Amino acid sequence: MPTLIDPEIERNEILRQYRRLLRTAKPYLSGNDAKLIKKAFNTSLEAHKDMRRKSGEPYILHPLAVAQIAVEEIGLGTTSIVSALLHDVVEDTPWEIADVEREFGPKVARIIDGLTKISGVFEYGTSEQAENFRKMLLTLSEDVRVILIKLADRLHNMRTLDSMPRHKQLKIASETIYLYAPLAHRLGLYAIKTELEDLYLKYTDTEVYQELVNKVRQSRSARNRFIKDFVTPIDEELQAQGFQFEVKGRPKSIYSILRKMRKQNVTFDEVYDLFAIRVILDVPPEQEKAACWQVYSIVTDFYQPNPDRLRDWVSTPKANGYESLHTTVMSRTGQWVEVQIRSRRMDDIAEKGYAAHWKYKDAGTAQPESGLEAWIAKVREMLETNNSSALEFMDEFRQNLFVKEVYVFTPKGKLIILPERSTALDFAFEIHTHIGLQCLGAKVNQKLEPLSYQLRNGDQVEIITSQKQRPTEEWLQYVISSKARSKIKEFLRDDKRSKAEDGRFLVEKRLQLLGVEYNQENLNRLLAHYNIYNLQDFFYRLAIGQIDGREIKEHLFDPATPAPRLPSPLEPRPFDHEVQKIRGVNANMLLIGEKTDKFDYTIAPCCNPIPGDDVFGFETEEGIVIHRTSCPKAVELMSNYGNRIVRAKWTEQLELAFLAGIRIKGSDRVGLVNDVTRIISNSLKVNMRSITVDSNDGMFEGQIVVFVHDTTHLHKLIQRLSKVDGVLLVERFDT
Repeated sequence: MPTLIDPEIERNEILRQYRRLLRTAKPYLSGNDAKLIKKAFNTSLEAHKDMRRKSGEPYILHPLAVAQIAVEEIGLGTTSIVSALLHDVVEDTPWEIADVEREFGPKVARIIDGLTKISGVFEYGTSEQAENFRKMLLTLSEDVRVILIKLADRLHNMRTLDSMPRHKQLKIASETIYLYAPLAHRLGLYAIKTELEDLYLKYTDTEVYQELVNKVRQSRSARNRFIKDFVTPIDEELQAQGFQFEVKGRPKSIYSILRKMRKQNVTFDEVYDLFAIRVILDVPPEQEKAACWQVYSIVTDFYQPNPDRLRDWVSTPKANGYESLHTTVMSRTGQWVEVQIRSRRMDDIAEKGYAAHWKYKDAGTAQPESGLEAWIAKVREMLETNNSSALEFMDEFRQNLFVKEVYVFTPKGKLIILPERSTALDFAFEIHTHIGLQCLGAKVNQKLEPLSYQLRNGDQVEIITSQKQRPTEEWLQYVISSKARSKIKEFLRDDKRSKAEDGRFLVEKRLQLLGVEYNQENLNRLLAHYNIYNLQDFFYRLAIGQIDGREIKEHLFDPATPAPRLPSPLEPRPFDHEVQKIRGVNANMLLIGEKTDKFDYTIAPCCNPIPGDDVFGFETEEGIVIHRTSCPKAVELMSNYGNRIVRAKWTEQLELAFLAGIRIKGSDRVGLVNDVTRIISNSLKVNMRSITVDSNDGMFEGQIVVFVHDTTHLHKLIQRLSKVDGVLLVERFDT
């Protein structure tokens, strides 16, 4: 929306958005709801009256948009609309949580508190974002609406990211792909998850995003024609059999197309299922399963199915409540097409996720206990027992968001759903913590297997335990579920604490024997002597025999010897002052390539950026590391440590050469490698570092690592190579 300036136009726009919100919410409202929404709107309007967004528009349009998404795209009710309208008042205005509770009640106050960031000073090495994520997730177990409103807030921020400065775009986009898109996926909000992923790509790898958008757009009319021809026989047969139904054809998201291209190492034209056909049936709940299989039978009467691509989430729904029957069939034009078959209720849950799930639960049509409720119960348990650092916690939490599942059974036939790649030890902890802690091994399908055995769909598992068994550090390598990880870590922490207590007792006794006073100064001398940061660690090492207590002698405590300096992990870094300058209000960027000794920067080996690439700097203990914004590691760095991101760009370069990798594929012929190397060496005067070519059944694949000056130089080389006779694909890869 364009920036508004005229107060009258702004007022009308605000009222228009407010009335639209009320119209959308009307079917969900009852009693005093409309009055409550009006009160929240007026409160927010007054609280934010002098505030504007980066785009220049009045701030109130943001809470209104968040409330609109909450009701229209997620299907939430009055409490959520009120909370969405007020979600920024405590953080950005003089309002306190107590004021919200007094005016709008404890439920709204609790949601707003969950949405309000922690403000405070964070030490170097800790993560403000991770602390804020943890706080938000703590309220998830009490009220899932906190997360749903936060997702609506994030979606609107991503839709309006154009007006933000570049480093903020990178930080917000990275947080989104790191946590919010997986959360939307886990809560069944597929439409929101897909849009968040596409927007992430738009801002972090704009060139690739735009290229794919154009390709999808160019193929639209041909795709629509194809869908029409494909659907016609199915449509006619469904009508003949008396079904009430709707058929939709939808393209795959840009992000998922790119992921498939990279994972399978194929071009856009080779991605075989660029779109899916969805058949939505209007049938009563008791007939859903039979109707879905009946439609599957009709589809496969016309088109040959791929037996490896049948997914039955109707009989066993996904853990996030998703139900559907998927098959991939061969069309008459030789293209694979994914067909999704589901009821209207299933489609509603797939689009609106958690909120729709509850709507149907109230109507008595949901499963007795959905996987989603079980997951939220797990999150609650994980939060209650977890006392690791916020970063550790976030890492474990994320591992359980975006995973596929494995379905296994207990000896009595109860179905247990675990994350894919779970082991027998994960299964043991899933049954009960005590069984996990005493697990010796497992009988899988009547056969003895070790703790580390990776479970497969359909396995029947019986756990063998022993009272003498105790978890070790090694166990952490055998588990992937957050419940198992947190319980093992908790046990090891408690064990370490009790051993440290034994170590403290040993030190007391040793000092008593030497006639040395047990005080802080003498303990500091011991820490400095053994170069250990904290006392508990020192006591623990002593207790397990890593340090020999008999080596503690009188001379270490000689008052004539000056006390040695304690080791510290928080040494100030020499370039801090310069980094602060870059961070100033009118901050300049870090110009890479200038002759300067103020900064100690290095090029990240994980993505090998070259001049012309979109880059950012990341502060580390040793200096600043330059990464590409599309680097696989960038997401984690920017989402957890946004405060350590330094804006950076290349200067007008510098006669240096940078490493870049080129992957090349094609049909093999005599002299092809010769042609390729001649273009590299003679035509563009590029030096090669290495070349590997593998030829098989008339096809070849090569990887060439070359020295180039910048992206323009690299693109020229790629263009020339793609014109060589027999070459089918040339692309850059991270060396």
